[in-house]
Amino acid sequence: MNGPKKENVEQMFDSIAKDYDRLNHIMSLDIDRTWRRRALKQIVEKGKKQEILDIACGTGDFSIAIARKSDHGTMVHGLDLSAGMLEVMRQKVAKLGLQDRITAEQGDCEKMDFADDSFDRVTIAFGIRNFEHREAALREILRVLRPGGKLVILELSVPANPIIRWCYNLYFTRILPLIGGKISGDQAAYNYLPASVLKFPGKKEWMATMASCGYSRVQHKAFTFGICRMYVGQK
Repeated sequence: MNGPKKENVEQMFDSIAKDYDRLNHIMSLDIDRTWRRRALKQIVEKGKKQEILDIACGTGDFSIAIARKSDHGTMVHGLDLSAGMLEVMRQKVAKLGLQDRITAEQGDCEKMDFADDSFDRVTIAFGIRNFEHREAALREILRVLRPGGKLVILELSVPANPIIRWCYNLYFTRILPLIGGKISGDQAAYNYLPASVLKFPGKKEWMATMASCGYSRVQHKAFTFGICRMYVGQK
């Protein structure tokens, strides 16, 4: 199960990094903040210092939300391919004074330097569809998870309801690329992003993939008519 080439993804996100936050909220009509808040219930364990890895952390919105919600002593480690996105993240983390709780490192989740059983939680928010070798990434993530730890994935999806799906496709494939291209100056990137959502496997196929890669108790939850889906798997 392959996605786009890593080099192409890295270059694309470098090119839109400075406008990404604004455009990300436009893409989701700002509902992405609610989706992240709901996912935090699967990630943050109150009364416990956790080690959390946020893969495809981008400009750091989710890493920051996790750190703010977690107990003091929890460390959030951000990992991303794009140096441009990470630079924006580091500026935001420094502005908020969270440098002692959040790290930001450039790296490839298919081959990580972390030791086995390093993390209580691994999260991926709106990034799994951009991975080149998704199954390899899932297995590598399982390696660095501690026994009993969870992988929590948020990803955009296509609604099942035909009327909502028609409206969604109109906005996502016609209107959004025009807005994104105009603001960022990169029309190709905002043609790619909607296309990548449409190509991502459906919920049954993706849950089966997670199970085949070694995850147990794989669960799925749809948010906002299925525009966003959360997948949770345990080691």
